[in-house]
Amino acid sequence: MAAPAVHASGPGASAVPDAAASDPAALGWMVGSPPPEDRIVRFEDGSYFQFPALRWSVSNFRQLMPTINVSRGLGAPVALPRAAQAGIDAVRFVPIGATRSMTWKDSLAANYTDGIIVLHRGRIVYERYFGVFKDDGQHAAMSVTKSVIGTLGAMLVAEGRLDAAKPIAYYVPELARSAFGDATVRQVLDMTTGLDYSEDYSDPDAEVWAHALAGSPLPKPAGYAGPRSYYEFLQTVRPRGRHGDGFGYKTVNTDVLGWVMARVTGRNVAELLSERIWSRLGAEQDAYMTVDSIGTPFAGGGLNTGLRDLARFGEMMRNEGRFNGQQIVPRAVVDDIRRGGDRQAFARGGYPLLQGWSYRDMWWVTHNDSGAFMARGVHGQRIYINPGAEVVIVRYASNPVAGNAANDPVTIPAFEAVSRYLSRSAGRN
Repeated sequence: MAAPAVHASGPGASAVPDAAASDPAALGWMVGSPPPEDRIVRFEDGSYFQFPALRWSVSNFRQLMPTINVSRGLGAPVALPRAAQAGIDAVRFVPIGATRSMTWKDSLAANYTDGIIVLHRGRIVYERYFGVFKDDGQHAAMSVTKSVIGTLGAMLVAEGRLDAAKPIAYYVPELARSAFGDATVRQVLDMTTGLDYSEDYSDPDAEVWAHALAGSPLPKPAGYAGPRSYYEFLQTVRPRGRHGDGFGYKTVNTDVLGWVMARVTGRNVAELLSERIWSRLGAEQDAYMTVDSIGTPFAGGGLNTGLRDLARFGEMMRNEGRFNGQQIVPRAVVDDIRRGGDRQAFARGGYPLLQGWSYRDMWWVTHNDSGAFMARGVHGQRIYINPGAEVVIVRYASNPVAGNAANDPVTIPAFEAVSRYLSRSAGRN
């Protein structure tokens, strides 16, 4: 997403309408010439990020704010074969902390799903769209963007263009006096930096909102004297604790990685993503990224894609970096991600629902028996890759609560249950 001016919901949010009552198509956001005043969504006043208008916005960011294209190239799209599995809707599971089971179909509404696709052995076995998100549309990936950018960073490390042991200031001297100056590239990739920066969306005073204000392309408020771009903001981040002591999920790490990659390659992350991955996937659509006031792509959360195209990316990662008849991401990079990071460092990050997990190259690694790993974004965005079950699940959503702890109790067992179902189905065939 591009820097929101206002965030209306968090872990303590009051009761909100359910998926049916908040359906953006039924509510008629931005319909008409012009739309009725009470159905207009604006970026400038923050209404675009207020629930339930958020459910329209995440499928329409390009209408509201400046963006940069991520070209799919000029080649023909590569079709994903289909083999529908009608039984998926009836798959049952028990949410974490619950005693009663629910179905996969019911889980979609529970998590305010906008679009979801399931691939098994590279074939589409399930695909659904809700609200205003359509199969030819693009949806905000939020922090799933981090895993895509982290993959690019890991590629540059594997190629020797980045030295993971070198400090950030070696590549970007402007950050020498910030908290990032003496952090290594590896510490940034694995988010074990010691930063005085809060990612608590429910706290209006958290640094995540100062970062958002700096990155907003809108004119700043009267009297504002703070940073006016992502680059300027990163230079203001102060240290807290020691680098390497523990995992701390901070969006600014990905923005720093984006700056480092741009400095090393001479290409911003949108251009780099197009050249190295997107134009090689056989994607159906261009993707795009939101930008700040000087056109810097938001590396920490600005990617918007079609659902099937993000599934192509996930399938490439499941196949150890190979897709569309070519090795797009080096196998060594995917192997490194799947091995995961420091589990003890991750445990100190405070994720009680993610016991035994780790974080590597900006991917979340489960270390379960199937070797599953994930890209995760606020409001319910996911890429779930289960190598053991040969399954990829991509979900776009608009959950009213930003934090993943709100949907993980349903999401995690739901994805695992469908993976088991597909594995059993394959065994019977």
